[in-house]
Amino acid sequence: MSKINVAIAGVGNCASALLQGIEMYKEHPENVIGLMNYNLGGYTPGDVNVVAAFDVDKRKVGKGLREAIFAKPNCAQIFYDKLPDYPVQVQMGPVLDGVSEHMADYDEDEAFVVADQEPCDVVKVLKESGAEILINYLPVGSEKAARFYAQACLEANVGFINAMPVFIASDETWAKKFRDKNIPIIGDDVKSQLGATIVHRTLTKLFENRGVILDRTYQLNFGGNTDFLNMLNRSRLASKKKSKTQSVQAELKTALADKMIHIGPSDYIPWLDDNKICFIRMEGRGFGNVPLTLEVKLSVQDSPNSGGVMIDAIRCMKLALDRKIGGTLTSISAYTMKSPPVQYTDTEAKKMVEEFIDGRRKQ
Repeated sequence: MSKINVAIAGVGNCASALLQGIEMYKEHPENVIGLMNYNLGGYTPGDVNVVAAFDVDKRKVGKGLREAIFAKPNCAQIFYDKLPDYPVQVQMGPVLDGVSEHMADYDEDEAFVVADQEPCDVVKVLKESGAEILINYLPVGSEKAARFYAQACLEANVGFINAMPVFIASDETWAKKFRDKNIPIIGDDVKSQLGATIVHRTLTKLFENRGVILDRTYQLNFGGNTDFLNMLNRSRLASKKKSKTQSVQAELKTALADKMIHIGPSDYIPWLDDNKICFIRMEGRGFGNVPLTLEVKLSVQDSPNSGGVMIDAIRCMKLALDRKIGGTLTSISAYTMKSPPVQYTDTEAKKMVEEFIDGRRKQ
């Protein structure tokens, strides 16, 4: 099979974990722990080939990709350090609303530091690099910047995977633009492999399936990476909160009232680094209208937790490109994203993805 040429916007912790995973599974194909699919439609993780990268931090812009993914403020766990010397230099992207002003109040090792450079011509770089797919890993709240990269993909004829909570694939206006140009798009807001959202969704569906009425619930999250630092600016959280909340609400026949469900990032604890801790509480009523309470604590390394999910999204998009399918890829969006255009249960979405891979389903 041919290589899958990928560009990355945002060379942060998620990009670091993704690249480490690609190289680890390529060099050790016998070790498939943590993958939902090793071979997906003929493509393996090692077929993913990064050809371009964009960032705005002075410690990454102008640097080689290998150096950049381990540069501050990245703090993702290093689980595989035998990375090649990629022939890719990180390009300066447009800042727009990608960096919150409160970052200036924190130590440089924790925060973003904008490079004093003019942004490159992103469309030109995408075209000249041979990129087929661009992954949007920008910080939460980067509404204008996310749409900039989506538009760049339309102009460069490049598939777009929107891993962050700005509604593009799930916005019909944007979806139509990709459909009209026959360019595939996957989104919005990547789910982790086993993270807060997927666990909360599964437990909510369990309540529903077992006849237990869910009266109220919360999900609280803590972490020490730049994602959590960025989200201390509550004005940037509207899309994130909506994305996580509607993903859980979608598992209920009757949605909870707004005041009965609280889901969202909660605080930044620097010493946690990339460790994310989640607390979920669910209060409901079972047989005889008798109350019950369920509480869960989940502790994960945040960035690797979405790596395997992203590798599947990339390979499904490559299959769409091979088959000349454009527009929103419904099945893989429902399986890998919190806010897809159409919400399905995770079991339904998994089956749909299998049908897409086999060619029994167009999208």
